[in-house]
Amino acid sequence: MRSALCALGAAAALVLLPAGHARAEGQEPDRDFTIEDSRVTESSGLAASRAHPGIYWTHNDQDAPLIYGIDSRTGKTVATLTMQGVGTPRDMEAIAVGPDGDIYVGDIGDNLDGSWDHVWVYRFPEPKVLKDQKVAAKQYVVKYADGARNAEALMVHPKTGRVYIASKNEDGGGLYAGPERLSSSGTNVFRRIGEVPWVTDGAFSPDGDRLVLRGYLMAREYVWKDGRLGDEGTSIGAPFQGQAESVTYTPDGSAFMLGSEGQQSRVVRLDRQDAGRSPEKPGGGPDTPGAPQTPQSPAADGGQGNTTLGFLVLGGAFVLVFGIKRLLRRG
Repeated sequence: MRSALCALGAAAALVLLPAGHARAEGQEPDRDFTIEDSRVTESSGLAASRAHPGIYWTHNDQDAPLIYGIDSRTGKTVATLTMQGVGTPRDMEAIAVGPDGDIYVGDIGDNLDGSWDHVWVYRFPEPKVLKDQKVAAKQYVVKYADGARNAEALMVHPKTGRVYIASKNEDGGGLYAGPERLSSSGTNVFRRIGEVPWVTDGAFSPDGDRLVLRGYLMAREYVWKDGRLGDEGTSIGAPFQGQAESVTYTPDGSAFMLGSEGQQSRVVRLDRQDAGRSPEKPGGGPDTPGAPQTPQSPAADGGQGNTTLGFLVLGGAFVLVFGIKRLLRRG
């Protein structure tokens, strides 16, 4: 997402950087890490590799067909994949790994909320060898049954392989299901099956029983039942990250990995708590008023005041940006 929110979110993030969480070379995989690659300035999606333990795939929010494999033990890029056969992407926003071992990339962003009558999903097999290489990708044309819209979250169910998209809207978005199998020869129509908050990314748990969705100020985990959201969701207690753009599960499903945009952006591990806990009870995250911080949150290390200040800064940013947006629409 390229807007004034980026700069304002970055300013809020500066007051929230934790003093701890130092990364040591050779640490255990699937822990906190910093993306060291200077080319990755707008990490907008995150997916845990199925073939290579400890590796996370990400990409920039831009028009280059590049996918980066990051080693969570060091934060260094161990593979740069160049997609071929897909033309020039417009706004890549999300990435996921399917049960077939293929990597799916969502070129689904539309910052003008309906300026494009179709978007694209790309798909290619996850490489068996980690190295810089070109990969042949399939391209799928995607349309929504109820009209064009902006989206930043693409999820592939780990059992059925069905692709889902969550649209992004300041007043709440929709959850869309694609056809049972994507077709590269025709248009794939995605149909609305549920309502979701303002979402910037999402992911299914490895067993397919849960779905996590995150936004700038919230992250919630839902029960997944019969191909739909099975409850109202539970706060996972995510730390504040400024331009919060990505989330995925660790391969064993025991924790979430949460990322954000920016140079040398931080990916934070958050151990998964009891998903059955009611969001109204203590133990929620920043989107549960009055709830204490979880032990995994940077704010729990003495940063509660910084978290509050960060929310005030970002809250002011939202008021400013969307106030201007509404005035321009009226004009």
